[in-house]
Amino acid sequence: MPELLPPWPLFAAFLVASVALAVTPGPGVLYIVARSLAQGRRAGLVSVAAVALGNLGNALAAAVGLAALFAVSSLAFSVVRYAGALYLIYLGVQMLRASTRVGSVGCRRPLTQSRVFRDGVVVALFNPKTTLFYAAFLPQFVLPSASPMLQTTILGLVFVVIAAVTDGLYALAAGALGRVISDRGGFARGGRIVGGATFVGLGLFAAFSRQGVER
Repeated sequence: MPELLPPWPLFAAFLVASVALAVTPGPGVLYIVARSLAQGRRAGLVSVAAVALGNLGNALAAAVGLAALFAVSSLAFSVVRYAGALYLIYLGVQMLRASTRVGSVGCRRPLTQSRVFRDGVVVALFNPKTTLFYAAFLPQFVLPSASPMLQTTILGLVFVVIAAVTDGLYALAAGALGRVISDRGGFARGGRIVGGATFVGLGLFAAFSRQGVER
């Protein structure tokens, strides 16, 4: 039976590196924090699940070689990157517009959970740098004696689970902070303004940053 995981010393190194990378704030973490600040803990946790699903899709794409396409085709990379950036900017503008509506934050009117989930999946999937990240990171822990695709898929799944746990902690903390902000009359629109500005900033960063790897 082929080995599906690297030997313990190498797998332990993978786990340590994964936790260190997962807790480092990146675009995915900032997206989840912004959503939690603006719309509460529940929306943040739904976004965690959505981003995890999108990241799993990126890991699978890396396993089957889509990352190689992005690495050699600037057109393919740019199309996906700009589509994701525009979607982030769209979400940010919508959130900023909502912050100007009377009572939009005070009553904490949420989007439907299905819409929040869909947005998170789209944002995560349309980040080709995540696919490149998996393609660069995971092979360092793959054994040559077993199927690279199968090992990469399993290691990607483990990383996604670790990232979902750490992202969930960020969502809980940001959701609690967002509730404190929204409960204070003078800062009633603060969560949506911060969230919307963060989305727009992430979109602009994604659009104008150079090709590279990040989670």
